[in-house]
Amino acid sequence: MQVVHVHVHVKPEHIEAFVAATLENARRSVQEPGVARFDVIQQADDRSRFVLVEVYRTPEAPGLHKQTAHYATWRDAVVGMMAEPRSSTKYLNRFPLDEGW
Repeated sequence: MQVVHVHVHVKPEHIEAFVAATLENARRSVQEPGVARFDVIQQADDRSRFVLVEVYRTPEAPGLHKQTAHYATWRDAVVGMMAEPRSSTKYLNRFPLDEGW
């Protein structure tokens, strides 16, 4: 399993549009066979900050995700909504065990 946290800071005037585009991307992403989870979370004390928690079943799955039409649509739609470039951090899964996903 590969876990990726994508940190996004959105311009305040684009929060609702970002949420709409990101939820559509997430709904389609969880249909990919290589995606175990695709969570969209919004910071409680700063509504302009989000974390996308992406859990992939194989090392190839993140690359395959980035080749989908829905990812390209999302990427192109939200790039102008961001207050700064998004960043990501990759993690190794420890619990639950990979078989538990």
